[in-house]
Amino acid sequence: MTPTTDDLARTLMDRAGDKKRFLVAIAGPPGAGKSTLADSLSAALKANGETAEVLPMDGFHMDDGILREKGLLPRKGSPETFDVRGFLDIIRAVKAAEGEVLVPVFDRSREIAIAAARIVARSTRFVLVEGNYLLLDQAPWSALDGQFDYSILISPPVALLEKRLMQRWLDLGFTQEAARAKTEGNDLKNGALVREHGRTADCVLTD
Repeated sequence: MTPTTDDLARTLMDRAGDKKRFLVAIAGPPGAGKSTLADSLSAALKANGETAEVLPMDGFHMDDGILREKGLLPRKGSPETFDVRGFLDIIRAVKAAEGEVLVPVFDRSREIAIAAARIVARSTRFVLVEGNYLLLDQAPWSALDGQFDYSILISPPVALLEKRLMQRWLDLGFTQEAARAKTEGNDLKNGALVREHGRTADCVLTD
């Protein structure tokens, strides 16, 4: 039986006990629904009197200009196209909970990361980190091992992911051909990497 968002919120609260800061990884392939779950889970925790904030990994995309210089623009979203060191620094600062941490947020409509666009306050108890490669067992992402107190992997069927990804690109104005190229040439490849080279999660959701 698939747990509901309320079930997951109760699990996190039980696991957190009296901890002042509890980091949750919400990982999965592109199109899996990570941001949707993170936002819903944040709302459920707040409804139970907790404090929660979402920290999206997408805020650490390298800028398109940098990716173009590196010849990586067609592979944007793959593991090597993120500022992993910057992301690790932020995760460690958030885990330490020694003060306010400002984090970037990715604006998909403009394909740019906006610096210092969200605050993780010192008083925030639950930080829900969402992104593709949080459980990836390959360096440098493997340095995240041990940083999270609880991990959730969302792994829907590939056919469902393909449908969602195609619609995402079409909604952003891509032609059918261009959307197909983005989906098959990049997104689904990244999704396969997540499924085949990931550490074991505490909870796995398949729909």
